[in-house]
Amino acid sequence: MSWFTGEFDYGSAIVTIKPGQGGLEAQDWAFMLFKMYMKYCERRGWKVTVNDCTAAEVIGIDRATFTVEGKDAFGMLRAEAGVHRLVRISPTDAKKRRQTSFAGVEVIPVLPDDIEIEIAPDDIRVDVYHASGPGGQGVNTTDSAVRITHLPTGIVVTCQNERSQIQNKAASMQILKARLYELELQKREEQLDAIRGPKRAAGFGNQIRSYVLYPYQMVKDLRSGVETGNVDAVLSDGDLDPFVVGYHRWATGRSEYVPTEEDEEDA
Repeated sequence: MSWFTGEFDYGSAIVTIKPGQGGLEAQDWAFMLFKMYMKYCERRGWKVTVNDCTAAEVIGIDRATFTVEGKDAFGMLRAEAGVHRLVRISPTDAKKRRQTSFAGVEVIPVLPDDIEIEIAPDDIRVDVYHASGPGGQGVNTTDSAVRITHLPTGIVVTCQNERSQIQNKAASMQILKARLYELELQKREEQLDAIRGPKRAAGFGNQIRSYVLYPYQMVKDLRSGVETGNVDAVLSDGDLDPFVVGYHRWATGRSEYVPTEEDEEDA
């Protein structure tokens, strides 16, 4: 794919989803996005490791972080970085009113082994706790989950997927190093676009894509103009390739996305 010009585009990615504006609805929306990306990764044959998926108290999730291993994973998934907007009839509102919710998606690369990021032991705080999954079910009965706080920057990384505390710490350190590398790039270049696109609050006016379930059904990318009325194919089946390919065509200055045989082969 000629649009892959970044140093890490052909490698693996770390994806984080967090609720934005919208309260309980946003937490549910974050979980819907999480499931959508699981389906997308499955369609592409990528290996997914869920590092952390923390259930919200009532519905949905407070956050989710997962690592995607596979060819072109970062290059493809960086098209998803930004604010995603959902419009639907609220499932938690007795009056069945229309609700708008937001969630933010962050995509950063998994750093190759030959890139060294030095972290002083005194610069981190490591906390351990009981792991739990979406819906509040216990993953195990030991303090295997790990939370690492990088004190100089305030970056917090959690991992609870593995049974072993040692494995969870190693995965957390990998994510922390990737985020510190990204932060250093931001300082050097004074822009974040090279890694994950502009950082914007997950709220009104900042969305990259809208998912409308009511009063009509449509998913539309506000950058490339790619849209579809088949909402189920996107949210339930993870059919994101037209949006991902359309984004890259738009980002490289090509015209609005029009499916071609070449694109089908690339996807």
